[in-house]
Amino acid sequence: MSVALLRVLLPVFAVSVALGQQTSGSENRVMPGTLASSCQPITGGERLKWFASSSLGPASLAGGLVSAGFGTAFNQPREYGTHWEGFGQRYGMRLTGVLTGNAMEAGLGAIWGEDPRYERAAEQPFGARIMHAVKWTFLARGRNGEMMPAYARYIATAGNNFLSNTWREPSEADTQHALTRTALGFAARLGANTFKEFWPDVTGRLFHRGSAGSAKSSGPGR
Repeated sequence: MSVALLRVLLPVFAVSVALGQQTSGSENRVMPGTLASSCQPITGGERLKWFASSSLGPASLAGGLVSAGFGTAFNQPREYGTHWEGFGQRYGMRLTGVLTGNAMEAGLGAIWGEDPRYERAAEQPFGARIMHAVKWTFLARGRNGEMMPAYARYIATAGNNFLSNTWREPSEADTQHALTRTALGFAARLGANTFKEFWPDVTGRLFHRGSAGSAKSSGPGR
């Protein structure tokens, strides 16, 4: 299993180093409106808040519905079956993994000051924001605000998925499935970053349109 873990973590580490080297000096500087704009390291309370929102927030819980629904439709793992009970088992298994992985990332990151939170790049062009979301899938801020490979995330994502082999159904409790889940874990992180990057823009526009409509309806003669 250690060899399999290295096969996953080494390429991820190489990608993070390459992304870090490609990051321009302006991006390493603190951007207005980002989490690092205060130049303060993450506190224990903020780390706990991140764990709670990342594990039990609306986006995470909704992602569990999609994951459990997909697994039920294709009967993966087959031991759960294609009924509502199987859907619930899949949802619970996925949530267990999310809680374990986030707890590992938060705990390990606290040791060397790794900040697991995502920083938006709201002032950048669309393409740059997409690349920003990709980079922050593999990078994090250190205790001093510098960008660094997200070591705690690597260990937590891979370690959690191999550890879960001890309580998963036999059909998916093997190295191949653990590697697949690890890759999907980073893909899910990218999806979460993209959501955090653009969802505030969507809600902001909807709110703005709603406010504009209300203002028109309450105008003179109405």
